[in-house]
Amino acid sequence: MSPEVSGSRQLSTDSLFADDHRTLRCWWCARHDDYVEYHDIEWGNPVDDDCRLFEKICLEGFQSGLSWLTILRKRENFRKAFKDFDYNKVAKFNSKHVDRLLDNAGIVRHRGKIEATINNASRALEMEAKFGSLAAWFWQYEPTNLKPMKSKTDAMKRTTCDSAVDMSKALKKLGWKFVGPTTAYAFMQAMGMVNDHLVGCSAYETVEEARNNFERPGSS
Repeated sequence: MSPEVSGSRQLSTDSLFADDHRTLRCWWCARHDDYVEYHDIEWGNPVDDDCRLFEKICLEGFQSGLSWLTILRKRENFRKAFKDFDYNKVAKFNSKHVDRLLDNAGIVRHRGKIEATINNASRALEMEAKFGSLAAWFWQYEPTNLKPMKSKTDAMKRTTCDSAVDMSKALKKLGWKFVGPTTAYAFMQAMGMVNDHLVGCSAYETVEEARNNFERPGSS
């Protein structure tokens, strides 16, 4: 399903769109400026900050059944509600916090997802204590054999991978919630564990260079 574009934004192919400066980007961010900024600045750049990793895995859980645009536009509200996703603080939330969050119209008011985030904060503390950091744990699941994606068709076919399935299973075994294989793979894409910008996208080479220069957590 191709996004609607207007004005200076024109799909140059089914997979890439060009702005008035002829900059090519992945098709999925053509409709909204929010997506363009996220695509250009964040998506796919490698991350090793534990709070950002925790934030992203939780927000991917909140996205389940919704669009990422919905979450992206509420992200600052989420950050305020969940103490900038400092899992040391979120782990101390209790039933009163849950009730207040359910009254917060600025976030997704889903009891199961809210309670899962609080639960996952406690699991994050356990992970940090056992493995040294969340980054060291997550990055051990970086896929190593995925081919670059050249088209929207390629992207639509690959919604998860073996490493994401393994990560999901391991997280669930550690007691995490709302961390299915599709969620795990979307997390990997966003946090730079894979470069799923399409070949030909203006960000592809930039992200590839960032990944090549990135020191993997836990590596010697």
